[in-house]
Amino acid sequence: MNGEAVHASPRKTGMIILGGGLPKHHICNANMMRNGADYAVYINTAQEYDGSDSGARPDEAVSWGKIRGSAKTVKVHCDATIAFPLLVAETFASRSKSFAA
Repeated sequence: MNGEAVHASPRKTGMIILGGGLPKHHICNANMMRNGADYAVYINTAQEYDGSDSGARPDEAVSWGKIRGSAKTVKVHCDATIAFPLLVAETFASRSKSFAA
């Protein structure tokens, strides 16, 4: 994962992180090796008040260089099993509309 992120330049990288914990930590760190991701979507139910990595907002990752300061980011406070299928469905729905036109 680190190699893929580092060698992605000049292409852009993005992260869609479902949940949190160790996988989130490693995905963000891989992008830190290339001066941050260009896009980030966090989908989880964790709150930031307890200081956990899972609950951290994208601007916290910006301060560590895991996400670029110019990146487009969003944190969705929802269960990933609800939000991610809706996100994927909307993506494919909008693509099929453009192909039909």
